[in-house]
Amino acid sequence: MEKKFIKQLKEWRHELHMYPESAFEENKTSDFIAEKLIEMGLEVHRNIGGTGIVATLKIGDGKEIIGLRADIDAINMQEIGLIPYASKIPGKMHACGHDGHITTMLGVAKVLTERKNFSGIVRFIFQPAEEPGKGSQRMIDDGLFDRFPVDEIYAFHNAPFIQEGHVHTRVGGIMASEDNFAIRIKGKGSHASSPHLGIDPLVTAAQIIIGLQTIVSRSSNPLDPSVVSCTEIHTDGIHNAIPSNVEILGDTRSCSVEMQELIETRMRTICKGICEMNGAGFEVDYTHEFFPTINWEKCVNTIGKAAKNIVGEKKVNLNCETWMASEDFGRFLNYIPGCLVLIGSGKSDIPLENIPLHNSMYDYNDEILEIGVEIFAELIKTRLLAK
Repeated sequence: MEKKFIKQLKEWRHELHMYPESAFEENKTSDFIAEKLIEMGLEVHRNIGGTGIVATLKIGDGKEIIGLRADIDAINMQEIGLIPYASKIPGKMHACGHDGHITTMLGVAKVLTERKNFSGIVRFIFQPAEEPGKGSQRMIDDGLFDRFPVDEIYAFHNAPFIQEGHVHTRVGGIMASEDNFAIRIKGKGSHASSPHLGIDPLVTAAQIIIGLQTIVSRSSNPLDPSVVSCTEIHTDGIHNAIPSNVEILGDTRSCSVEMQELIETRMRTICKGICEMNGAGFEVDYTHEFFPTINWEKCVNTIGKAAKNIVGEKKVNLNCETWMASEDFGRFLNYIPGCLVLIGSGKSDIPLENIPLHNSMYDYNDEILEIGVEIFAELIKTRLLAK
C-alpha cells in the first residue's frame, strides 16, 4: 500500500474524530462517507434506518454478495486528550474507535475499486446508533436485507486489550448480549425503631442481590460465560425510617439465547420466592438491549484465512476468549451468516498499559488502519474469486 494512501486514511480518520456525532444524529458523518464513496464511483443509497448508508460495488459477472459493515456513531462523553485532532464537539467523542472502523471500510472500498481483483458484489453497510444497540434493527426494519441482499456479512472491532496487529475471532459467541433489569420491591415503611411494624423492602432487596449471584455460580454452565451485575439501588427511606419501596437496577451479559432465557427465568423465580418469604410485593422489568454476537463457522474460516495471508498465521487466533462487551452487529447475524473479528490495537503487550475503550482519552491506533484495509480486501479477493 502506498504511503500517500496511508496518509490519506489517517487524514480521513482525524477529520471524523474531530466531528463526532452520536446515535441517529450522524448527519455530517453520513455526508462525509457518502461523498467519499460517490467519488470512488460506488452506487450509494442514503437514509437507511435513519442516517445509515449502503454502497454497492460490482466487479465482473459473479453473483455472490458479501456485506462489510462499519458502525458510525460516537459516544456522549467529553474528550480530555491533548491530540491535535481532538473532538471539537462538546460532550461527544469517538471513544470506541468507530472513526477508525469507518475509515477502514472506506479504505477497503477504495482499494477494491482500484485492484478489481474479484468477481461479485460487495455491499458496504455503514450503520448508525451502534452504541445504544438500536441501529441494526432500524436498518433491518427499513428493509436492509430485502432491498440490499447479502449472502454473508463481516465486521471488525478494534481491541486495545489485544496486541497491535493481532487478529482474534472464534466460532460461536464472541461478544455477549446485554440485558437490563429493574426489580421493584414493595414493602411497608415504618419507624427505624419499630421494624416489626413494617415489611422491610431493603432487607428483602439485600437477599435478592445475594440470591442473584447464584444464577451464575449455581444455575449456569461454567463453560458458557455469563455475568449478572446489580449496579444501582434506590429507596424512599431516610436515616430513621425504613423505606416502603426499593428499586434494584442492573445489567446481565451472556453469549447464547439459551443463557439469556435462563438468567431471566431464574431472576423472576428468585424475586418471587424471596418476596413471598418476606411478605413483600414485587415486579421485574427485563429488557433485551443487545443480541449476543454469534459467529458462523464457515465465515470464521473464511476471514481467518484472509487474516493469515496478511498478518501471518502466528498473529491469528481463531479460538479466542469471548469478550463480554456487547456489539449491535450481533443482530445482523440472526439473519445472515457472518463473522466479527477483533483487530488488536494495543501499543503495549501488557493490556493494562493501554487506554481502554470508552475512556475520555481514547484514540484509535492509526497503525492498524492499513492492516484492517488489507484484511478485508483480501477477504473479498479470496471469497469472490475472479473466474
